[in-house]
Amino acid sequence: MIETNMHLIVFLHVISAVIWVGGMIAIRFAVHYATPKIKEPKVKLEITLEILRRFFKIVSVFIMLLILTAVAMSLEFGLNKSELSSISHSKEAIYMIMTIIFIYIVKKRNQAQQFFNDGNMLECKKQLLPIAGYLIPINITLGVVAIYLGIVLRGF
Repeated sequence: MIETNMHLIVFLHVISAVIWVGGMIAIRFAVHYATPKIKEPKVKLEITLEILRRFFKIVSVFIMLLILTAVAMSLEFGLNKSELSSISHSKEAIYMIMTIIFIYIVKKRNQAQQFFNDGNMLECKKQLLPIAGYLIPINITLGVVAIYLGIVLRGF
């Protein structure tokens, strides 16, 4: 019974990481490069804000699920007391940093939304620039490293 539950927990953990990291890759390398085709600046900002709002709403659930499943696996597999503890702690640190960056990105997006609502398109754009410019790429890189460490933890 525990083994079946652990399979489900590992699956939920992996799918959560895939949705978070994969979603960021899709936004950064597909959506980000498609939006310049929108010629009207206000419409482009409005669509960007909506895409980010929807993505953040979805990914927030998977970040929570990722954290919960990580705790469950750490306890069940005794990772903190094994020779893999340094890898496990590294992965935990990476996801903590990613979560902090995610919270900051959400804050920047919400500030951009407020500027947009106030009609200040220049400030709206200024708030959005770091998100695609370096915050999401940092989280993508960290996420790929964390996924790799997860594979190492499973003995491959």
